[in-house]
Amino acid sequence: MTSEPESAAAGEATPSGRPAQLERTGLRSGWTTGACATAATKAAYVALLTGEFPDPVTITLPTASPAFALTVESLAADGSSAMAGITKDAGDDPDVTHLALVRSTVRRGAPGSGVTFVAGPGVGTVTKPGLPLAVGEPAINPMPRQFIAEHVASVAAELGDPGDVVVEISIDNGEELARKTWNPRLGILGGLSVLGTTGIVVPYSCSAWIDSIRRGIDVAKAAGHTHVAGCTGSTSEKVAVAEYDLPDDALLDMGDFAGAVLKYLRRHPVPRLTIVGGFAKLSKLAAGHLDLHSGRSQVSLAHLASLAAAGGYELDLADCNTGLEALHRAQASGVPLGDLVAAAAADEALAVLREAPVAVDVVCIDRAGTIVGRCEPRSR
Repeated sequence: MTSEPESAAAGEATPSGRPAQLERTGLRSGWTTGACATAATKAAYVALLTGEFPDPVTITLPTASPAFALTVESLAADGSSAMAGITKDAGDDPDVTHLALVRSTVRRGAPGSGVTFVAGPGVGTVTKPGLPLAVGEPAINPMPRQFIAEHVASVAAELGDPGDVVVEISIDNGEELARKTWNPRLGILGGLSVLGTTGIVVPYSCSAWIDSIRRGIDVAKAAGHTHVAGCTGSTSEKVAVAEYDLPDDALLDMGDFAGAVLKYLRRHPVPRLTIVGGFAKLSKLAAGHLDLHSGRSQVSLAHLASLAAAGGYELDLADCNTGLEALHRAQASGVPLGDLVAAAAADEALAVLREAPVAVDVVCIDRAGTIVGRCEPRSR
């Protein structure tokens, strides 16, 4: 792809329709499943009315970009329905649905019904409360539904049709791909969700992961859970279950996004939060970092030494290379560094939570899942 000249205005699109300011970073932006479903629906609806598929098909989404075109990869029509498919290009984002074929089949609906949605193969169905869709609804999120309905209305007005249609969205291999997502835990069964608020995937924004954290909290609250655990990985989850016997939908796959958990709980509190994670990651939270990824925050040996000093212990970590080495030295010296890190991490979490009625405790583990530090629940 050719890069956009430096004179491109912020928000202006490249010839591909992708925002120029993203392409200047060297990373390609991409399309959400919602954008692909919108384009596929428009192509299928035009074909249902005219017998001809537009290819490429142009759509307009609220991204400050002009209309952009997507290639129709698969199509079929039988007179009573039409199907079009768009292959999702997530750009340079590590998206589980990259290159998935998103299909839309459009049929006539009952007079006056407007646009109704059906989950086809590979698209999930909502089975738990707490999500922005009612139980029993296809997992096509509100904003993609709006995008699709707006494009149906535009085509209907142009071609003189009432616009009463049934839109069935499907995603090839979606049920298998969904096993790599939070959907089963959130109670979205049978496939993927059709997501997207702008239509554009911003590379490495991890927006889908953060959105899943928020939906996980919503589902836990709707289920009546008063205790949730933010876990940095699968080993941490096993410890949370073993220690607290928490159900699956009270476990939040926090990963590196401690800030996302804490900021959402600040607005949507649950009485108790336990944070469980590796010692090194949680030492970064103890130092005030809310993104625990190794590329965006580092373990501070000086901070670990200061925590020990504040606790009344002498601990020289100047020649240590890693957080794990620091922990081992502390253990050999009888310094409860794991407990000190857990307490400091809980205090940092409470600072983010502000006055939210959430009690926080922290459990630090090593790579084998052994608990190496913890603190009792504390609140402001």
